[in-house]
Amino acid sequence: MTVHYPTIADCVGNTPLVRLQRLGGATSNTLLLKLEGNNPAGSVKDRPALSMISRAELRGQIQPGDTLIEATSGNTGIALAMAAAIKGYRMILIMPDNSTAERKAAMTAYGAELILVSREEGMEGARDLAERLQAEGRGKVLDQFANGDNPEAHYQSTGPEIWQQTGGSITHFISSMGTTGTIMGTSRYLKEQNPAVQIVGLQPMEGSAIPGIRRWPEAYLPKIYQAERVDRIVDMAQAEAEDITRRLAREEGIFCGVSSGGAVAGMLRISREVEHAVLVAIICDRGDRYLSSGLFDAPN
Repeated sequence: MTVHYPTIADCVGNTPLVRLQRLGGATSNTLLLKLEGNNPAGSVKDRPALSMISRAELRGQIQPGDTLIEATSGNTGIALAMAAAIKGYRMILIMPDNSTAERKAAMTAYGAELILVSREEGMEGARDLAERLQAEGRGKVLDQFANGDNPEAHYQSTGPEIWQQTGGSITHFISSMGTTGTIMGTSRYLKEQNPAVQIVGLQPMEGSAIPGIRRWPEAYLPKIYQAERVDRIVDMAQAEAEDITRRLAREEGIFCGVSSGGAVAGMLRISREVEHAVLVAIICDRGDRYLSSGLFDAPN
């Protein structure tokens, strides 16, 4: 008998969907969380990272041994560093220097080269530098912000998984928005199954800093973003997102980052407005990559 043993790439996706037990309070709604931190490199970004590299290979745009370049605030960089290691690419990652030490260490552990820009330059500066390096012939930019292989990964995997795991009963999908790949691809799939499914996007309020999600200036709005695929946008305060993040760990045993806490905070708001609904929020990464930020040191 021939036994097929998977590679680490085969372990991307098929993440659990679990029920909130306490945070939702007394409600007729079903509150579900998609645990994307269970992916091999620890976040929802494993899906598009592998998709962008694999599909570029199939089109003949890149081949093993090439150098890839990407601007990232963290999770995409870690996922791309893993995918590059799996497939034999050099990886240059450009990120703001205020990213957590755990994120930087994870990227270099996978063999990526890090280039840091200042906090003031931010992701916009990182994206500009990536384009300059590509123009200088240093490598190829995958460009998660404009690359259709990013949302396609979620159309092919995240959306179908959620639909199957809820038996088609999902009524609301809630996701924080950074590159917007997760919400774009998942929305497209879910709306094809049932146009009544409500798609809710999370963005930080003005003045709030929530790692992994952004209010993009118009000039930097991801090209993959299509406003018509999102039914409602919720502005989230940093303090509320952080509070729910801590409560998820302490009251539910779900250890995640702040953008995930923001998504759950948004889900709780919506749950108070509806009855007999099935709400699904994306838990996009694990909390261990935020330990050095002091997030979990705060008092109850």
